Amino acid sequence: MSALDQDRIVAVIGSGAMGAGIAQVAAVAGHTVKLYDTRPDAVAKAIADIAKVFGKLVEKGRISGADANAAHARLHAAATLADVAGAALVVEAIVENLDVKRALFADLEAIVGDDCILATNTSSISVTAIAAGLRRPQRVVGMHFFNPVPLMALVEVVSGLATDAGVAATVHDTAAAWGKNPVHARSTPGFIVNRAARPFYAEGWRLLNEQAADPATIDAVVREAGGFRMGPFELMDLIGHDVNYSVTQSVFQAYYNDPRFTPSVLQKELVDAGFLGRKSGRGCYRYGDGATTVPPRSEAPQARPEFVSYSADAGVQDAATDAMARRLRQAGIAVSSRKPAEGHASAEAPAFHCNGAAVYLTDGRSATERARANHHPDTVLFDLALDYASATRIAVACADQCDPAAFNAVVGLLQAAGFAVSRLDDVPGLAVMRTVAMLANEAADIVHQGVCSAQAVDTALLKGVNYPRGPLAWADAVGIAHIVTVLHNLAATYGEDRYRVSPLLRRKHASGGRFHE
Repeated sequence: MSALDQDRIVAVIGSGAMGAGIAQVAAVAGHTVKLYDTRPDAVAKAIADIAKVFGKLVEKGRISGADANAAHARLHAAATLADVAGAALVVEAIVENLDVKRALFADLEAIVGDDCILATNTSSISVTAIAAGLRRPQRVVGMHFFNPVPLMALVEVVSGLATDAGVAATVHDTAAAWGKNPVHARSTPGFIVNRAARPFYAEGWRLLNEQAADPATIDAVVREAGGFRMGPFELMDLIGHDVNYSVTQSVFQAYYNDPRFTPSVLQKELVDAGFLGRKSGRGCYRYGDGATTVPPRSEAPQARPEFVSYSADAGVQDAATDAMARRLRQAGIAVSSRKPAEGHASAEAPAFHCNGAAVYLTDGRSATERARANHHPDTVLFDLALDYASATRIAVACADQCDPAAFNAVVGLLQAAGFAVSRLDDVPGLAVMRTVAMLANEAADIVHQGVCSAQAVDTALLKGVNYPRGPLAWADAVGIAHIVTVLHNLAATYGEDRYRVSPLLRRKHASGGRFHE
């Protein structure tokens, strides 16, 4: 392990939320920390605020009083930039401006020793560009923490073209010694998280734009079926639409307007109106005095159907439909086995038959298209869930020509199994499935392009944005063949390059391989 020894000094430049958080973590890890800001009063406030945090941690029993006092004693205000001269690691956490960061590192080169590592906490600026023009660009590395730093486990260790591998390894191991989960990444637009997470927001906006459902219903499905801590709209309200839209716009432009990263006109409308989310009192939802909670839409209670059968055709015996069948049976619903009727070999066998309805797991086609392909007008689709055994809500859609009685029978079946049922308009891929497929596709492209490893991208999204499962692990669980099918069908429906399948996904599908063996 090449982590910095505890007796080495760490300097942090910038005493805002990120800089103060980095200083706190380094001090707790045993380093003497020098905190510098062009505003001395800001440094004093940051150190005082950290002391308050330590006090609360002591009250909660998460740290001893002696350890808290010792960590606080290791925090020192640097009166001038020259005071960081003895540092072994300098972490910059200042304004996101390339010219300002370059000027800072040029000043630091004249102050620190040649073996000092210069790290930038940038979330969006090229590490290569920051290091360009320095005398020793090989010692510049990205050390991207996530807010709030003391609580968020992920650190993206980002190497520019000139970054020395040993420098990146030292920063990686130092972050691990500080109790973080570091991942290596190559300096490309968005690094890992800010690129890989774009589909989570983008597919939500597409669903809303196509009037699949309202924000509250989409959020509820993504949370209660997909297992995400927040849905896309409530999360963007928390982040701030100005911030979220800016990141999307930045990634879109950095990739030369790749349609996969196209910003949403609906979000731009919010930003233009000043409806930025929680901080402005209004975003996708309203906040503040008098604001009411918008409930998700759920189908009215329906009668439990008299007949349910589960297709015995091997072609549909995938993990999702098997899991759904187990949940139905555990709820006391008699589910008989059934083979496809003779003479319909060319038609796709439904996963379930229910009072005349043909019920399928979504594969990226609309229910109406699937009904036409299989000559079954009463077609109903159900969405992906993280865990069908514990999910509390499920999204469904039916073909335009579906008999309401047949649809209601399916609703009654799912309600009898304990699901709240949210009907979406007949959009291809529904909500969770298309989101997960696109997250997996982007993650696969990140690995394919050598930005990071499959393990790193899954770790980044688990630890950086608290996803319930890494997207590539999720592709393994759903079945890479099914993810590829969903993407193919979305691409065919929309006629957009946005849904093109990553070459790595294609290769895994062709070989029958997995991302995590």
